[in-house]
Amino acid sequence: MYAIRLLAVRHAALLERLYGLVERSMVALDPVFTRLGYDRIERPIALVEGLAKGLVFDCRMCGQCVLSSTGMSCPMNCPKELRNGPCGGVREGGFCEVRPEMRCVWVLAWEGAARMRGGARIREVLPPVDRRLRGSSSWLRVSREKAAARREADGAARTTPARACASEPTTPLADEPPRAHRP
Repeated sequence: MYAIRLLAVRHAALLERLYGLVERSMVALDPVFTRLGYDRIERPIALVEGLAKGLVFDCRMCGQCVLSSTGMSCPMNCPKELRNGPCGGVREGGFCEVRPEMRCVWVLAWEGAARMRGGARIREVLPPVDRRLRGSSSWLRVSREKAAARREADGAARTTPARACASEPTTPLADEPPRAHRP
C-alpha cells in the first residue's frame, strides 16, 4: 500500500483531474440520488469509495476527505493523524519520527501539491476530524453540498430579475399623445 501511496503523490496532477471528474459526475447524479434517497445509497457508495480510495491512497474513510487539498497524500496515514502540517519531529530526509521507514505524510503532501493546479489549497487550515463521520462517504457528502449550492445559485439567478423589478418604484405611464386623423 505504501508504494501505491507514493505513486499517487507522484501522479497527483492526473489524480486531481480524475477526482474532479468523479466529483462532477456525482453532482450530476444528484437528481437520481435525491430520488433514491441519500440515506439508502450511503452504504453502497461508501463501500465503492472505500475500495477505490483504499487501494490508491490507503484511505482510512474518515468521511472528510481532503486529498484534493493535501497533494493526494492522506493525512490520516500520519501516525498522529495531523491534518494541518507535519509535527516537529520530521527526521532527516523527510521521514516520520514515529515510523522511521515511512516518509512523512506532509512532506509527501507538499510534493504532491506542487504538481497540482489547486496545490495552493494546502495552505488552508483544515478543521479537526469529526469522528462521527468515520466510514461515511465523503464523495456523497461533497456532491450533495455542491448540488445544493448549485440549486440555490440557480434559484437566486432566476429570482434576481423579478426582485429587481419589484424593488423599482413604479411610476405611471404618460398619457399617449392624441393621434392625428388621416383622411
